[in-house]
Amino acid sequence: MDKRIVLAQGDITRQDTAAIVNAANSSLLGGGGVDGAIHAAGGPAILAECKQIVARQGRCPVGGAVLTTGGNLKARYVIHTVGPVWRGGRHNEDKLLADAYTNCLALALEHHIRSIAFPSISTGAYRFPIERAAPLALSTVAAFLAERDQLDQVRFVLFGERDFSIYRAAYERLTQEPS
Repeated sequence: MDKRIVLAQGDITRQDTAAIVNAANSSLLGGGGVDGAIHAAGGPAILAECKQIVARQGRCPVGGAVLTTGGNLKARYVIHTVGPVWRGGRHNEDKLLADAYTNCLALALEHHIRSIAFPSISTGAYRFPIERAAPLALSTVAAFLAERDQLDQVRFVLFGERDFSIYRAAYERLTQEPS
């Protein structure tokens, strides 16, 4: 596993990476969980830019990603992505979740962002099982980094101890697998 991948337990709104990722809904207008916390901590500039994006291009599709200012956050940018709602695993949820991570990373490169912090996308209100999401997220990011060297660090920031433990176990399993 790529050493540029780091796991941390904490509050994503307090990360000092160049960008943080918002697990947004397709309206980009804020919501609960990570989305609400980022909008609250970042202030009105984030919402204003989200409204401009929606006026210009419409709602953000599942798996898509858009970039705004970080507002009052330590991070200079917020990359908003829409993860899939879990519907039993038979509606392309794995691919859509992988697309969300990949599109965030591609957008980071496009804007010369060298460090990024992710939450666990779709595992809260969207009910994607975290035991399934963690290895998928980690392997997707590792595969992206294996092909590109422009990112210095990709941090996964997990709010609770249980989520952190699940990601840590998934990370350890992936690092033990032969390349």
